[in-house]
Amino acid sequence: MKTFLFNTHMGNISVDPEVIARFAGNVANECFGIVGMAAVNSKEGFANLLKRESMTKGINVTLNSRNKLVIDFHVIVSYGVNIMAVADNLVSSVAYRVEDFTGLEVEKINVYVEGVRVID
Repeated sequence: MKTFLFNTHMGNISVDPEVIARFAGNVANECFGIVGMAAVNSKEGFANLLKRESMTKGINVTLNSRNKLVIDFHVIVSYGVNIMAVADNLVSSVAYRVEDFTGLEVEKINVYVEGVRVID
């Protein structure tokens, strides 16, 4: 991922997208119905639950031409939850917390449900 560079009147600020992805992933994991991030095996089409240390592989953060964030989540949800409600909760929680954390506006959050898991 390419580092985001911002010029301010006080100097330059460099932000690694991995930092934003890790923060957004932690916020997403706090949301009801989210089991975790998913890594998709493109050969077989199977989604694997990522461990907490490597959850950023299931999250893509980009900065568009208008300096607004676009975040893609590949998630696994709990069995029996309303997927729309979980996705709406994830989008609103992540957008609010990431904007507060970074000072950047979140333009879009895409949620890709890659699998469903039964939670004990």
